[in-house]
Amino acid sequence: VQLQASGGGLVQAGGSLRLSCVASERTFSRKNMGWFRQAPGKEREFVAGINWNGGGTHYADPVKGRFTISRDNAENTVYLQMNSLKPEDTAIYYCALGPLRVLIDVAPGEYSYWGRGTQVTVSS
Repeated sequence: VQLQASGGGLVQAGGSLRLSCVASERTFSRKNMGWFRQAPGKEREFVAGINWNGGGTHYADPVKGRFTISRDNAENTVYLQMNSLKPEDTAIYYCALGPLRVLIDVAPGEYSYWGRGTQVTVSS
């Protein structure tokens, strides 16, 4: 299974970025997906998750109302639209393939496969 994340970059505070993650997994449409991030010196943290059919989403409190996760199962792709970016959003962002569950897991250990990550830098 390969996950390829893209769309990161340098943006000013208040700006927007859209991350994409393409999965090679043929059962992608039957898996929950998540976005995580890791800032220097900090642990990897949950950002957003979406269930297998896109009918349920969950967000970490710091990003609620600013980030939106979505997916296109026909394209094996999950997206993270990030608006009103803040300097504290600066991190490497990772997409991850999770299990098929009703509830969306927030623990990194529940996700089986990870992409390499894409750097997001927000300047003040």
